[in-house]
Amino acid sequence: MERKMGKATRDAYGETLVEIGKINPNVIVLDADLSKSTKSVLFSEKFPERFINVGIQEANLVGVAVGLASCGKIPFISSFASFLVSKGFDQFRMGVAFSELNVKVIGSHGGITVGEDGASQMSIEDIALMTSLPGFVVMVPSDEVSARALVLETAKYVGPVYIRTGRPKAPLVHKAGTEFKIGKGVRIREGKDLTIIANGLEVFEALEAAERLADEGISASVIDMHTVKPLDTELVLEEAKRTGHILVAEEHQIWGGLGSAVATFLAKKHPCKMGFVAIQDTFAESGKGDELLEKYGLTYPHIIKAAKKLLGR
Repeated sequence: MERKMGKATRDAYGETLVEIGKINPNVIVLDADLSKSTKSVLFSEKFPERFINVGIQEANLVGVAVGLASCGKIPFISSFASFLVSKGFDQFRMGVAFSELNVKVIGSHGGITVGEDGASQMSIEDIALMTSLPGFVVMVPSDEVSARALVLETAKYVGPVYIRTGRPKAPLVHKAGTEFKIGKGVRIREGKDLTIIANGLEVFEALEAAERLADEGISASVIDMHTVKPLDTELVLEEAKRTGHILVAEEHQIWGGLGSAVATFLAKKHPCKMGFVAIQDTFAESGKGDELLEKYGLTYPHIIKAAKKLLGR
């Protein structure tokens, strides 16, 4: 399919944050000295009196957000996912999750497509960590359209939310105006032989794989499962019953991500044949994002290979 590039999901986040700020004076934005990269800088330029840069101290960033949320404000906090989730986890656990506070967390530069910055900057375990926290909603938008819509939904939602955004420009997957709801996946393509469930950049790779598989007589559904938690179990169950083969693709460690969530649910409700395209229990090296996706088995040829193996072809 045509690879029409849109904006990075981090850009869509920053722009949407400004829109939210215009209509909700209770929104306060905080960053850990990376606002130009996370794109929360756009909010700081429009509403400097509602923007706080805490400096390079992610745990304190979460702590300040907890205080603001306790006072009825709606804090949106941003930093690189690798720093924010790892260094702020104890505060997320007790300050946000246990206290059930209305804190919005945006982990930018998720996955291995951070590229040349290397393993220290690559967040490949953030989804596993954040889904483990009771009460947290966890989402990974696939393109600028879904990112805008899900950030807007996040502002309306009362409770803790984690959104992973990415560094590179993302291929456009959805048409403008597509409806997105927290906890409801989007079926982009319908097939009868297998279902590919993906999120983030892997949604486009899944669509590309589905087109190529169609040329070989294999009919694949493609689901954008932007919300990992709460999982759209109704849609997963429907697809499992209809195709009997589920392949999950994600730019995340194979342990604890979208694949684990889907497998755990289906093991209880409707066991079926499954396959997984993910980072295979390893850190990634430094390199260009596209090259890393290929090296670590996340591009469409690898999805095609996994689909054929799943179907026994």
